Amino acid sequence: MLAQLQRQLERIYEIEVPHSVDDFLFTDPQILKTLQSKDECDESVVEERLFVVQDGDQVDVGLYVDSEVVNRLTQDDPASCLHDGNLADYCTAMEGVSHFLYLIWNAGHERGVSRMELEMQAEIDKYVSTAFLFGQQASGRVPSSLHRWLFEKPEFDSSLDRVSMERYRDANYYASKYCARLEKRYLRRDGQVGIFNDLRRLYRLTNRAKISCAVEIA
Repeated sequence: MLAQLQRQLERIYEIEVPHSVDDFLFTDPQILKTLQSKDECDESVVEERLFVVQDGDQVDVGLYVDSEVVNRLTQDDPASCLHDGNLADYCTAMEGVSHFLYLIWNAGHERGVSRMELEMQAEIDKYVSTAFLFGQQASGRVPSSLHRWLFEKPEFDSSLDRVSMERYRDANYYASKYCARLEKRYLRRDGQVGIFNDLRRLYRLTNRAKISCAVEIA
């Protein structure tokens, strides 16, 4: 299931990485607890989390996705029919895959990546992949409420510290600006070639350039 989402993003961005997300996926909550801090274990309910542990030149990566999310998506495959009942789970899984893919792709190009970049790219990936999937299943029609659903009423974890909360809010803000421009420029018209070029350009930019691109006037 998650490898399928990875391939979807790789096609959109015209990239390829030598690793499959399935090889780094774990769903065991006991393993999750060993990797979380005590405060996280006590306060937060986690459905998705990317873990990166560096020891010298060695970097270990693991992606946790709640087993119930994976099971629900397996039983109600969004690739067959994306709807209100599986949309939230789809976005949860896509966020994890986006984090994994963006980290691995940048590492392959010997580039570091900030948490802000990871979160912003994941917000964009959720919007774009969902829009494309809806479009494929509905004769090119993308729900007019999609942008509002993803960006205008975000639900942030109340246990986040101030710095983390600001990072998530900023990522949501910049991704919202960029995706609104995509919708206006391409999705309301027949601009499929243009949207791919735009997305691939943004994907390859680094932090400040990515933010500047996101807030360009349409």
